[in-house]
Amino acid sequence: MNELDQHDIPPQCFSADCPSRALFDQVLDKWSMMVLTVLDGGPVRFNAIKRRLEGVTQKALTQCLRRLERNGLLTRHVLALSPVAVEYEITALGHTLLQPFKAMHEWTLVKLPEVEAARQEFDARQAQQAR
Repeated sequence: MNELDQHDIPPQCFSADCPSRALFDQVLDKWSMMVLTVLDGGPVRFNAIKRRLEGVTQKALTQCLRRLERNGLLTRHVLALSPVAVEYEITALGHTLLQPFKAMHEWTLVKLPEVEAARQEFDARQAQQAR
């Protein structure tokens, strides 16, 4: 795989109809990142994923899981139980995203104090300008 630096990215990659931009949008939404992280430990049933992701609606989770399955990042298995259950498992392709996701999560934890300070400074400037 070739590593691209910012000067090698073709301008069309920023176009609204670029397939790479659509994939980027699908993979980096908040639920996709969290779902793949939940699946890192092995197959998980739908309701267990929903319980782990506080605040996700059934509709949002279903849509997210379908997108991830369509993109080849997870597989869906119907379990012949009574009642029928569905479990999801991350694919080899999906596993390739975990290292960048974990790095991004670590960055948020490490940099959160700086971000909070920047937010407070911004809010103080906004309040000062409003006077």
